[in-house]
Amino acid sequence: MPAYWVARSKINTPENYSKYTALVGDIVAEFGGKPLSRGGKFQIMEGPEHFERFVIIEFPTFEAAVTCFESEAYQKAAVHRRDGSGEVETVILDATQGMGAN
Repeated sequence: MPAYWVARSKINTPENYSKYTALVGDIVAEFGGKPLSRGGKFQIMEGPEHFERFVIIEFPTFEAAVTCFESEAYQKAAVHRRDGSGEVETVILDATQGMGAN
């Protein structure tokens, strides 16, 4: 079952944050990730308006997404944003079938 990596971010220092984004595409692809949406037009319908960039990446499995996030390569790349250059909230979730009562 596919899984999705959903991230909300606020970029504080674009010059340094771009070092992170320059590396992440290849890392995600290595783990089978396919970006579905990255930094496009959005409208917040409910909730805080703190974040200004949204990313959705599809992975073949939940495990692949988690392994990518925990990988040494990704963690090294994330250093470029974790220094205060960006604020990120990341969630990985399984794809589900429909929106039933569960």
